[in-house]
Amino acid sequence: MSISLETMLQLCIILPLLAAVGIAVTGRNPNLREGISLTTSLVVFYLVIELYLGLKGGEIIAVQWWEIIPGLGFSFTIEPLGMIFALIASFLWLITTVYSIGYMRAHNEKNQTRFYICFAIAISGVMGIAFSGNLFTLFIFYEALTLSTYPLVTHAGTEKAKKGGRVYLGILLSTSIAFFLLAIIATWFVAGTLEFTPGGVFDASVNTTVAAIILVLFVFGISKAAIMPFHRWLPAAMVAPTPVSALLHAVAVVKAGVFTVLKVCIFIFGIDLLQELPSTQFLLYLAGATVLLASLVAMRQDNLKARLAYSTVSQLGYITIGALLASSAGIIGGSMHIAMHAFGKITLFFCAGAILVAAHKSNISDMRGIGRQMPITMAAFFIASLSIIGVPPTGGTWSKWFLLMGTLETAQWGLMVVLMISSLLSIAYLLPIPYRAFFPGKGQAVDQAGIKEAPTASLIAICITATGCLILFVYPQPLYELAAAILEIPGTAHE
Repeated sequence: MSISLETMLQLCIILPLLAAVGIAVTGRNPNLREGISLTTSLVVFYLVIELYLGLKGGEIIAVQWWEIIPGLGFSFTIEPLGMIFALIASFLWLITTVYSIGYMRAHNEKNQTRFYICFAIAISGVMGIAFSGNLFTLFIFYEALTLSTYPLVTHAGTEKAKKGGRVYLGILLSTSIAFFLLAIIATWFVAGTLEFTPGGVFDASVNTTVAAIILVLFVFGISKAAIMPFHRWLPAAMVAPTPVSALLHAVAVVKAGVFTVLKVCIFIFGIDLLQELPSTQFLLYLAGATVLLASLVAMRQDNLKARLAYSTVSQLGYITIGALLASSAGIIGGSMHIAMHAFGKITLFFCAGAILVAAHKSNISDMRGIGRQMPITMAAFFIASLSIIGVPPTGGTWSKWFLLMGTLETAQWGLMVVLMISSLLSIAYLLPIPYRAFFPGKGQAVDQAGIKEAPTASLIAICITATGCLILFVYPQPLYELAAAILEIPGTAHE
């Protein structure tokens, strides 16, 4: 009995929720609990692959759950941008689960059952966001993702963790209610629809000042994209265990933010209208400032996770810039950077967690010479750093290339300089870490006796994601085709 693509779409959202129930029931048996997590993540990834093949074959895949009022309800559809997000999230859920098994057991973390439950619910939220057919559906799953990740941020239960969780929840919820929800209501009032529409939902008669204000509300309201000054939740969330940090930075939360920014720019405003709005340039400058300032702050952090957190704030600015450039190269570059940054940053966080578990070190200044005891981990860190910087032979090369081409297309010379300076700054705050790990300097190495590589499960995950950074350089074609297909949807083409 074959399963329809529409059923597969719904299963991608429902199965993680069923897995959460299964994990709760089997919580006293770690092997069974983690087996459910692994099996479900593998099945969801398989279903997303099938949906990708259906989309590639020209299938139209859409599902309507129910209509609340005429023209407004829960609906889902498959399109290329959402498919990029779903492919990355489903694959990295599987890999992060493998990593988590090694990390959580080696670190003797408490409340592991709760961790896996919330992780599964969060992935259901991600799938709902990726496949949302309208803003209403996206908003519901967007908020569900926020609420389901809060227990993960406060996982340690310490006062520091609780404080970080309050900042996390406070900023994300307050911006959603004050700006994002208001922008959605304004869109409904002005355009009469919340459906994601090729070319945008606003007609030619729309008041550009009103549309410009709505755009600002959207960008500030989608604070998961960590645009300054609404970025503080992300460094605050670094109190969470490393697998959670990986989830926040690569699989779910921040990617949900920049994905939503892209989705709104392309399917609510349309790139032609976006170019005409007076607020677009202001938001581009704000994103550029975020890129530079976060890079400068990252350089000053001795705590490895804190440095990586501010690096994420900077890199997310790249994707926001790609969306707001409103050009073909910008959209392609921003869409591809969702994947390229995901593989690079998740590898860096995996390595940070491996160092913590194996060496009990979290400050960069204590990691001199550690590469001799943890060569695989630090080699993977080096590869991922190259991808974040955007140089061969890593995947980040291609997304940053297209983003630079986007600044050339739109004659945004200042932003082109910003992106180039930011890449130089990322060299300064990333590459010294593996260099000093392998070449500490005479008399400067910290005593690393007794340190060895992280648990096998975690090491396997690190090797897979680091290899992904290299594969995406050699074979970026499928990702590029999906990104380019976003612009081939009738009504979104732009020359």
